[in-house]
Amino acid sequence: MTRWLWLSLIVILLDQSTKQIAEALLTHAQPVNVLPVFSFTLLYNKGAAFSFLSDQAGWQRWFFILLALGVSTVLIVWLRRLKREERWTAVALALIIGGALGNVIDRILFGQVIDFLHFHYGDHDFPAFNIADSAITVGVAIMLLDALVLSRHRS
Repeated sequence: MTRWLWLSLIVILLDQSTKQIAEALLTHAQPVNVLPVFSFTLLYNKGAAFSFLSDQAGWQRWFFILLALGVSTVLIVWLRRLKREERWTAVALALIIGGALGNVIDRILFGQVIDFLHFHYGDHDFPAFNIADSAITVGVAIMLLDALVLSRHRS
């Protein structure tokens, strides 16, 4: 099932290219409103999801790199062991791997993750994110859907 790693590669390429476009066209922390609830806003995150540990002295960069590489390795081994009929699990794992590695590239090259997609409503806003984060989220959602619904249907 490692043939699904092409999907990981697409996620990485799309993620890295959109981040570079965002850096070229946007000014840090200056939103470009697209819809009343959505803007492109270039931000940098030295932490994990929701800026967790972003205020630390820098050790978190290496911690998150090692964590993502370790998790990606485990997921690749899991992917290799899947049966042919476990396509949705393969898709989910490939998306998560691509997202994790997309953010690892940022951490290695820049010491932080580039975010630029920002949803907001009034005074409320969701933390900015990127394509890699989206791929991880969609991958986890597919895994949950597969585990809770589709696996019962296959049985």
